[in-house]
Amino acid sequence: MIDFRAARIDDLTLLQHWDEQPHTVASDPNDDWGWETELLRCPPWREQLIAELDGRPIGFVQIIDPLIEDGHYWGNVAPNLRAIDIWIGEASDLGEGHGTEMMHQAIARCFASPEVTAIIIDPLASNVRARKFYEKLGFSFVENRTFDKDFCAVYQLDRNDWEKKWN
Repeated sequence: MIDFRAARIDDLTLLQHWDEQPHTVASDPNDDWGWETELLRCPPWREQLIAELDGRPIGFVQIIDPLIEDGHYWGNVAPNLRAIDIWIGEASDLGEGHGTEMMHQAIARCFASPEVTAIIIDPLASNVRARKFYEKLGFSFVENRTFDKDFCAVYQLDRNDWEKKWN
């Protein structure tokens, strides 16, 4: 059973470790998460969550409102969206279905707010495995776009498509 809990400052060492794993670096090579600072902040537009499998931390999920997040990473976006970042911490936990379960829970968490119309994500355009993963979940390709130094494939999951596929 996978459960989410809020990430805390005492997760700092774990998140820094996960952030240095080869599979994590390969999917997010240029981002500095600033864990020391960000774990102490709780802005209303963001949730940072640790996924635990039977009490053992296995991954990280971040859900943001891309319209109002203070870094304006997504630029000009429509209101009522959410953006998700997700990763599994240890390579030994990959390929076990944990990411799918984490995404199902994160998507349901986003759409629990009736005003949310869609979810956006931005895997690296070169990350074919991640792109197929998101497509299997119902996300549709929108465009290729460069964010800072990363060439990404933007995907979107509309509430109506999610409801048709999963409800």
